[in-house]
Amino acid sequence: MKLLLASSNVHKLRELREMFKPIKGLDLYSLLDFPAYKPPEESGETFEANAILKATDAAKHLNMLTVADDSGLVVPSIGGLPGVRSHRFAGEDPTDQENRSKLLSMLEQSFGDARNAYFECVIAVAKPEGLLKTVRGRVEGFISPQEKGRSGFGYDPIFIKHDYDRTFAELDEATKNKVSHRRKAFEKLLLFLEAM
Repeated sequence: MKLLLASSNVHKLRELREMFKPIKGLDLYSLLDFPAYKPPEESGETFEANAILKATDAAKHLNMLTVADDSGLVVPSIGGLPGVRSHRFAGEDPTDQENRSKLLSMLEQSFGDARNAYFECVIAVAKPEGLLKTVRGRVEGFISPQEKGRSGFGYDPIFIKHDYDRTFAELDEATKNKVSHRRKAFEKLLLFLEAM
């Protein structure tokens, strides 16, 4: 079965390819295989809306079963920021470092529960005719006062999962992939794909 991962983010693609490994008979493609395709602007106000937009658009234009995700970090004490703007939190084309620095400065005077946060991921699967299903995963934790670790990407160096004493960026890739928000959503997606 051919399956398109509607992303060109190499970190995300590596994570997803690893998760799909156990499924036999899958030919995986990504947007890197279709350089002429222009994805839609992520204009949704929720992770779900953006995931659906990306999956249905790519499925329709590239005529292939497609999986797309939208995910980000949510800090309830600051109104759910960075939320759907996680990738563009510090501007239109910021570095991961700039996004993390902005968030850490906003939380500088926050302590205890005010530093609680969660990563959320919504995965949408679509065929050329339209949406088939969405699934959601979430991992809860808190924001570290300073960056730690050299692995991962995005907000990983400042996010510590509850019951852990290290940031996502301090965990080895295999451990992070077992407990991440993307993994939790993926496990639900797997049940759906296996039943197709």
